[in-house]
Amino acid sequence: MQITIRDARRGDFDDLWQIDQLCFQAGIAYSRKELAYYMAAKNAFTLVAETGNGGSNAPTKKMGFLVAQKYSRGMGHIITIDVLPEARRAKVGSQLMTEAEARLKAGGCASIFLEAAVNNEAAIKFYKKRGYFVLKTIPRYYNGELDAFLLGKDLK
Repeated sequence: MQITIRDARRGDFDDLWQIDQLCFQAGIAYSRKELAYYMAAKNAFTLVAETGNGGSNAPTKKMGFLVAQKYSRGMGHIITIDVLPEARRAKVGSQLMTEAEARLKAGGCASIFLEAAVNNEAAIKFYKKRGYFVLKTIPRYYNGELDAFLLGKDLK
């Protein structure tokens, strides 16, 4: 599967929101308003992973996306990474993370953090393989019920 990573465009929003709804259960998936807020936040960027190259004979399909934000004092935050089930284990998430980490580092971030549900074993394994480590547990982070791990990575 050939994947292209690009910046999100205005017309991508509905597709990205639909991907988020497929990737996460109710209470964890973002509402339209929440996703729009994070995508438009100061110093945030959204990356889209799609198949094909956008040529007239090769239609593209969005396979996933990532929203990240650069904070002051050299901190970056992966707000969400969503990959369609059929694109998992095809390096789509890795390509999104590699591009996001590179952009955050180029933007002056020395470290990066993200949250993952404590019961999301696949995500935790994915992040640890990429060099993330658990900083702490955040009680009742998701939907006021499910704990999350706060994970971090040094970008130096």
